[in-house]
Amino acid sequence: MILSTTGESRVNGYLFVLERSLKTFLPHDVMRDAVREIESHLRERIAAADGAPDERAALEKILAELGPPIRVAQAYSAERTIDEAVTTGRFVPIARALWHLAVSTASGFFVGLGLLTGYLIGVAFLLIAVLKPVFPANVGVHMVGGYPVAIGALFPAPGESVRGGYWIIPICLGLGLAALVATQRCARKFLAWWRQRRLS
Repeated sequence: MILSTTGESRVNGYLFVLERSLKTFLPHDVMRDAVREIESHLRERIAAADGAPDERAALEKILAELGPPIRVAQAYSAERTIDEAVTTGRFVPIARALWHLAVSTASGFFVGLGLLTGYLIGVAFLLIAVLKPVFPANVGVHMVGGYPVAIGALFPAPGESVRGGYWIIPICLGLGLAALVATQRCARKFLAWWRQRRLS
């Protein structure tokens, strides 16, 4: 189908809104490549379509199948972010990809919540190890009535006591690092599974 001036204006308007939407999610150079890629795909579909008898209806059908520009921008940016996270395995791209999925899908939200908990547990154990030399009398296993109730940094109330020497430092360092590594691996596996599911 060869577009008329009106059809070209409609396509250019769609691409303009798409570019503005992609600016929200992607860096400028990546955004330009994305617009070119999507425009190329759109032009191929238009060229393969039959515009008879109504060019406008055929064009609107193609644009509707492609989706609203904001949805296309969200999907494209999420796909690129997930690809970068799975490929590099670095924390910042993984966090960005998890954020994308958490704000756009229900399963992503709950998995992201679980992974956030894992990261926080790891950081909490590392903080305990760092705080033990600073507050040796307040960091350790908290006992109430002779029973352990918590581990961490706390100013004990009457009837409470803090037990544990400096042996807590290597244990908390080990537990914190293990929690962070395990959570990072789980996050990467989840994102790889998500990408594979989208591809299939």
